[in-house]
Order: sequence, then C-alpha cells, then structure tokens
Amino acid sequence: MNHLLKTALAATTLTLSAQAMAQITFYEHDGWRGRTFSANSEVRDFSRVGFNDRASSVVVDRGQWEVCEDARFGGNCMVLRRGSYASLSAMGMNDRISSVRPINRRDRYDNEAPAPLPEPTYEYRRRPNETVYQAPVTSVRAVYGQAEQKCWTERQQVNEPSRNNNVGGAVVGAILGGVLGHQIGGGRGRDLATAGGAVAGAAIGSNAGNNSGGGNYSRDVRRCESVPDQTPDSWDVTYNYRGTEHRIQMSSPPGSSIAVNRNGDPRQ
Repeated sequence: MNHLLKTALAATTLTLSAQAMAQITFYEHDGWRGRTFSANSEVRDFSRVGFNDRASSVVVDRGQWEVCEDARFGGNCMVLRRGSYASLSAMGMNDRISSVRPINRRDRYDNEAPAPLPEPTYEYRRRPNETVYQAPVTSVRAVYGQAEQKCWTERQQVNEPSRNNNVGGAVVGAILGGVLGHQIGGGRGRDLATAGGAVAGAAIGSNAGNNSGGGNYSRDVRRCESVPDQTPDSWDVTYNYRGTEHRIQMSSPPGSSIAVNRNGDPRQ
C-alpha cells in the first residue's frame, strides 16, 4: 500500500513539474504584437486577468497546451504544440480564447492546430515582462521588387498593298510592248526596240492592279511595356539607440520611433 502511494505521489510530482516548466504567451494582435499575457499553468477564465477574447497570436515556448473558447475549458478547443502561431484566424480562434491549460505533450489529439511556424520567425517579438524603450528612426528606405511587364491588345488601322504580282498584266504588257517596239526602226535596232518594249510592257503590266485587294483594314496588335512595382517589398530602417546606429528590415513602414530592448534589439 505504501509502495502504491509513493508511486502515485511520484507520478503526480512529475506531472506538476512538467506543467510548471511549460509556458505559453498570448499576444493582442497578429504577428506577436501588442499587449501580452503569459501562463505556466492552467487559467480557467481569462476575464480574471483582463485578456478574455483578446488573443490574436501565440507563442508556445514549452509544453503542449489546450486553448478553449469558453471559460473552464468549454466550447471549441484547439491543441497548440511548441512553436509560434502568427495568427489565430485560420483556426477560427482569433479574439475568442477564454481559457487555457497544459496537457500531456506525448499524447495525440484530434483537435490539434496546424503545424506552428519555426522559432526564428518571432525573433523580434517582445518577451513577457521585458522592458522596452523608444529609439528614434533616422531614415527609412522603401525596397521595391523588379519591374513587371504589362501587356495589352489594341485595335490598329493598317494600310497594306496586295503582295500578289499581276501575272496576267505582265504577259499582256509584254506582248503589247513587243509589238510597239517592233514598229520602231529597222534591222538590229528594231530587234532591240522589240525586246525593250517587251520588258517595259511586262513591268507596267505587272504593276497595273498591283494594289488591287489592298487598302485600309484593322487588326489586333499586342503591345508591352515595363511597369515599376508600385508596392514596396520591405523597408530598410535605420534607428539610433544610445548613440549607436542600428539597421533592420521591416515588412511595414515604421513610425517616428521603434521599440527596442535594453540591448537595442527591435521588439514588436
């Protein structure tokens, strides 16, 4: 009996120790921004800590946690594993969490949330109870992507002559030219005139009606031009903290200052 009691007490102690090491941090806005609330044990009602229906992103530092819509773990619940969750909207829990509790990390659950992001994605998140300072921004440079090619189709009027030679006209012209040339001069001069008349007549006859079938018509023409990207991909920001310049790349433009910790590292 004493052995069973000791075993039960030991198991209980291990469970409580594992839960005491667990930690989860809730953020008021997406991307681990805004006010925070951390827990290392179950919280049955978030309204008691002033964070009911406020969480929009989460970081699970240790353990595995179950978050629920209603107080005392009621309503829809989701299981969060270790990692970072930039937004709770995809799992339908944005601004809806009212209670949380640690659970056995070795078990598998049907209501597990999608895989969390790796830890480096929240490098600049504000840690719980971390003091931050405002550092003035000294310069901001927008970074744009490569120019894109914009293409469109437009209707255009075209004046194009017929490309077909007038073969019949060339034959008739050659005959008439030869006849007329034959009537000029005599002897060898008459032969030269006949040949020259045939050549000239063929050329004139071929060009006669060469423009037949041509004229004005319209057709679709494709045109393209390079258009610069109008939306910046990121912003290169320089700020000054205690006399030292720091640089950071941000996904949105900053204000006149940014939050930093005591080492000058950015905090969101």
